[in-house]
Amino acid sequence: MEKSDFYRDLLAKLMESGRVEVIFPDMELLPEELVEMKCYSLLLEIRDIIHDESLDDPECYQKIEEIIRIFEAAGSGGGVRHDFG
Repeated sequence: MEKSDFYRDLLAKLMESGRVEVIFPDMELLPEELVEMKCYSLLLEIRDIIHDESLDDPECYQKIEEIIRIFEAAGSGGGVRHDFG
C-alpha cells in the first residue's frame, strides 16, 4: 500500500464519522492536522501493544493481530498477507 493510499484511507474514515461541511473559512484544523492527530493516536495504541511484556513469545501472533485490527478500525487493512477470509 502506498503512503498516499494510507493517508486517503485514514482521511476517509475520519470524514465518514463526522459531519461534513463544504465551507472552510472557519475550519480550525486542516485535513493534514486531523490525519496527524489520528496517526499519533494509532501509534500510541501500537506502542502499548508492543510494550506489553506480560505476553510470552507464543502470544506475539496475537500482538500482530491487535495491530492489524487497529489499522482496520482506522480504515486501512492488513493487506493481502492478512486476507485469510
